[in-house]
Amino acid sequence: MQVTPIKSLDEQQGLYKNSSAMENKASSRRYSLRRATAGDAPAIRQIISAVNINPLGLDWQRFVIATDDQGRLVGCGQVKPHRDGSLELASIAVQPEWRGRGIARAIIEHLLQGYPGRLYLTCRAELDPLYRKFGFEPIQLAEMPPYFKRIRWIVTAFNKLSHRADELLVMRRN
Repeated sequence: MQVTPIKSLDEQQGLYKNSSAMENKASSRRYSLRRATAGDAPAIRQIISAVNINPLGLDWQRFVIATDDQGRLVGCGQVKPHRDGSLELASIAVQPEWRGRGIARAIIEHLLQGYPGRLYLTCRAELDPLYRKFGFEPIQLAEMPPYFKRIRWIVTAFNKLSHRADELLVMRRN
């Protein structure tokens, strides 16, 4: 299933158009947001692997990426469609040395502008406060679309078998 955002990245109020650069006040290192290209696919897979998040469904065509002033990928994110019709804010990742500069926030805000309707996400429980800032709220199993029920069940079973205490949180923004 291919999902088209309400507005394309270039149409969204001119935000990040032509890879406009943003600078964190605490640092002189600049970054830009842009749509991913086919050439970015290996770097997207690398950062997703490096930060240990779900490597499934990494279609570069859905990604927004942040690049440094030399064009290196420093962060990424996507909105991923599922067969049950749900949409997931997913694959939000920032290189460790670039964290704390607002890159994840910029990527999330940019993706949310393109998808103003209902979105879901999965995250570690300790990230709950971060995603609440964007209007996401934790939901119960009975409220989850089928995809998220399956993922929740798989992760819970894996964590029990491997004696891990990690809790997977499913959140929704209406």
